[in-house]
Amino acid sequence: MRQDEYAAHDGLGLAALVRKGEVTPRELLELAIARANAVEPVINAIPIRLDERARAEASSGPPAGPFQGVPFLIKDLHLQIAGTPTTNGCALFRDALASFDSTLVERYRDAGLVTFGRSASPEFGLTTTTESALFGATRNPWNPERIAGGSSGGAAAAVAAGVVPLANASDGGGSIRIPAACCGLFGLKPTRMRTPVGPERAEGWNGMTSIHAVSRSVRDSAALLDATAGAAPGDPYCAPPIERPYLEEVGRDPGSLRIALMREPLGGTRVDPAVLDGLDRTARLCESLGHRVEEASPALDTRSIAEAQRGTIAVAVRATLDARAAALGRELSEADVEPVTWAMVRHAHLIPGLQAHAARNAIHGSGRVMAAFMDDFDAILSPTLAAPPVEIGRLGLGRTDLDGYFRELGTFSPYCTVANLTGQPAMSVPLHWTQDGLPVGMMFAGRFGEEDLLLRLAAQLEAEQPWFDRVPDL
Repeated sequence: MRQDEYAAHDGLGLAALVRKGEVTPRELLELAIARANAVEPVINAIPIRLDERARAEASSGPPAGPFQGVPFLIKDLHLQIAGTPTTNGCALFRDALASFDSTLVERYRDAGLVTFGRSASPEFGLTTTTESALFGATRNPWNPERIAGGSSGGAAAAVAAGVVPLANASDGGGSIRIPAACCGLFGLKPTRMRTPVGPERAEGWNGMTSIHAVSRSVRDSAALLDATAGAAPGDPYCAPPIERPYLEEVGRDPGSLRIALMREPLGGTRVDPAVLDGLDRTARLCESLGHRVEEASPALDTRSIAEAQRGTIAVAVRATLDARAAALGRELSEADVEPVTWAMVRHAHLIPGLQAHAARNAIHGSGRVMAAFMDDFDAILSPTLAAPPVEIGRLGLGRTDLDGYFRELGTFSPYCTVANLTGQPAMSVPLHWTQDGLPVGMMFAGRFGEEDLLLRLAAQLEAEQPWFDRVPDL
């Protein structure tokens, strides 16, 4: 198989060739490794390589799952692969070798995926760009001077650059959808706890975090969710059950949907005209497909939920760092982490237990407000981001002003966080590009538990306005 033939298939397509005997898992892996070696000097997306481990796995024969023999990347954040480090983008964890596989890692392996590297994340996934003091900046394949998004920017850059057809990603404030939008990919954040986060964690950031993937095709995302969804033993709760496999939703008629058009972010941030142009085009596209689109927004208390989000993240980061410092037998110091991370640690010390409890109630309370709003709509359409991908260096973790940091993040990404707070599924769909060739994602959020409807809509949009063959010239 040639490199161009490899890039012409999505993950399910490659797995089909493996099952037919037309290509071997080892051949696919070598193509992925060769492509990674060619583009890494430009995009810097895969800081931890597991090539030899993957070669042994590919040669021995991966399980006959839906993605049998397909090369894969797992984000360097929280998920554990036994015998390898999970650095979380932080130098303090550089030598933290895992003694077990996370539940999702086991499910990826059972699906036939062959993991040959860890994709880059900023420190603890704390920003909307993938830049860290430990590994440097991950760059956008469409324009290396621009960000690839965060915190799953390494995953998105690698998929957009043709290294792998899909890659693991996680989303605590937009971190699947933001890099998908920046890199011209499909990115679905599932319903809260649709996929497991254990066994070492009960939930991520009071339920704001979901784990899934970025991909070039809708059907890859659906099939991977089929392979990974469902509670693991001991999970504190799980997402609602589904009617049929997600892959069967791809190609089903979504019907005539009621879509709320949310032009203005809840916080009132200015939106780039190029983004609004893409939004208007997308609204017209939806109407041409028989959907009803009308402007409407949920009435959420943005101030209280922003405070709840900030406090929740700060406490979680502090707990992770305190545990690591204890394991190392020393005190945590400012020099161990980047400035924003240290500011988070300091902020966590100001949050009493009752305030942390109130933060969780505020997060889940926002879900009830959204559920009432969604009684009148099937989906919410908005831009994924307020601007196209910005320049490298603007959104890193090097500043010490926590308020200014959050304002800057909110200016670039004012739409995504709502779905993390409410727990509802949301997806970024690559439906627009600027005149100078930068991707602009459009976001659709669905009712809690209804990834099936979003996937039907995504497949309809993919068929009407295909993006698979639109790739960067890298």
